[in-house]
Amino acid sequence: MNVHHAQLAASAVGPAQYPSDGLPEVALAGRSNVGKSSLINKLINRRNLARTSSQPGKTQTLNFYRIENRMYLTDLPGYGFAKVSKTTRAKWGKMIEEYLLKRDRLKLVLHVIDLRHPPTQDDILMYDWLTHYDVPIVIVATKADKVPRGKWQKHAKVIRETLMARDIHPLVLFSAETGMGKDELWKHILDRLPAAETIAAES
Repeated sequence: MNVHHAQLAASAVGPAQYPSDGLPEVALAGRSNVGKSSLINKLINRRNLARTSSQPGKTQTLNFYRIENRMYLTDLPGYGFAKVSKTTRAKWGKMIEEYLLKRDRLKLVLHVIDLRHPPTQDDILMYDWLTHYDVPIVIVATKADKVPRGKWQKHAKVIRETLMARDIHPLVLFSAETGMGKDELWKHILDRLPAAETIAAES
């Protein structure tokens, strides 16, 4: 998918601030500093629409990026960041859970994991939670450019085995530096949005 128009449409901490135009949504869930913002920027051909930071825990709201008047990419606060208070972590957790469970426009979750390392306990908990509630998932293994090509499949196997990932959940190797996996990931996204063309035409 060639993206020509993209904008940050809303930063929300609750349902009252979510977009209300009825477009379908695809959320990105992953631990802090796993590369979600860089992934978004590569998907939409922008350098810095989604703000990237070397400081984990920077994203503290649900950020809705409107794509081609057709859909939203929703960047969720990163999980597993230890340097915030327990109160703040609990607040983020409630905010994320409410969105993932109750948002009827949510069509897919991109579960973002760093290809270089085995999934963390937080990654496992997130995957188990999403599968328990039958949320559609694509696993995205980022930073593939930092792993030698000959080890890609070994690292991907570790991710699948550690998560005990179901066969129905694709795993896409992705690099925000080279664009590897971009077209494959867009295909998975668009396959989950059968009504998107009609909605976009009417908006």
